[in-house]
Amino acid sequence: MPNPIIRPFDHDIDLNGQSILVTGGTGSFGRHFIKHVLQHFKPKRLIIYSRDELKQYEMQTDPAFMGHKCLRFFIGDVRDRARLESALREVDYVIHAAALKQVPTAEYNPMECIHTNVMGAENVVQASLANGIKRVIALSTDKAANPINLYGASKLASDKIFVAANHLSGSIGTRFSVVRYGNVVGSRGSVVPLFQRLVAEGVTELPITDIRMTRFWITLEQGVNFVLSSLAIMRGGEVFIPKIPSMRVVDLATALAPNTPHKVVGIRPGEKLHEVMITEDDARNTVDLDDRYVIEPTVVEWSRRSFLLDDGKPVDEAFSYTSDSNTEWLDRENLFTMLAQSGK
Repeated sequence: MPNPIIRPFDHDIDLNGQSILVTGGTGSFGRHFIKHVLQHFKPKRLIIYSRDELKQYEMQTDPAFMGHKCLRFFIGDVRDRARLESALREVDYVIHAAALKQVPTAEYNPMECIHTNVMGAENVVQASLANGIKRVIALSTDKAANPINLYGASKLASDKIFVAANHLSGSIGTRFSVVRYGNVVGSRGSVVPLFQRLVAEGVTELPITDIRMTRFWITLEQGVNFVLSSLAIMRGGEVFIPKIPSMRVVDLATALAPNTPHKVVGIRPGEKLHEVMITEDDARNTVDLDDRYVIEPTVVEWSRRSFLLDDGKPVDEAFSYTSDSNTEWLDRENLFTMLAQSGK
């Protein structure tokens, strides 16, 4: 029987014969997304768009990707609109995963963060409209809700750009939506591989920022399935949020290393104690779809049917979706199930 906490987010979309481009395609999500599509579909073209030549070479020589004639590797930066427009010719779907994502890096290099996350979002929108793309899904983050750091603020601005882009499509018909989810178990930059590495190195203490800290958790496979299922049902202008479990970081550390003491090191600059994916102010526009929430656009000037008219249910006006008030919590068994699914 399926675990209600570790949802599969089954998708019902046919990508056979379609052309798909993934910005940031050499990142953790991008690689997993590309691998998943190759395993389940026969696309016409599957384009990896990124600026890192080494990572592209590593993908090209990885047995998981070698021999697939549909793959195209484009060196390019989302800051470069002309290059994006070239890469997006005759593309059907765009998954926008490129971003500067490290909170301390964004705090120290604010203009670089703005150029990539905000201006890059505008470039993806304009290039998509110029090429008549069918659908665009942009990956966001829980840090975009009530942001207290520049990374979160830049992704909130990006979300707003993609939602508002639906007003620009007119007869072109391109639809833009956003997917927002929490920390990915085992991805680069996640605390899980950090703790695992420190334990393997024989540390005597694990660093904990705050014993009260909580986070949402999702696997890469869940994230990919959630993006694809959202791509299938999107109507334009939505922010899709999966129902996923929370866990205290101190409990995660204890599960990974039961006999290793903890050392409280304090919250880093721009870091939250708890994460938020839906604020109380967003509740008025939030719809419950059983396995996910949907924040519907507040201003709609294009043909769009509300999810409330189908199977959606409104949430309470005082509703918020936060990692500390979540109704679903990971225990040690479920954590290790997620790690196994992530190959960690």
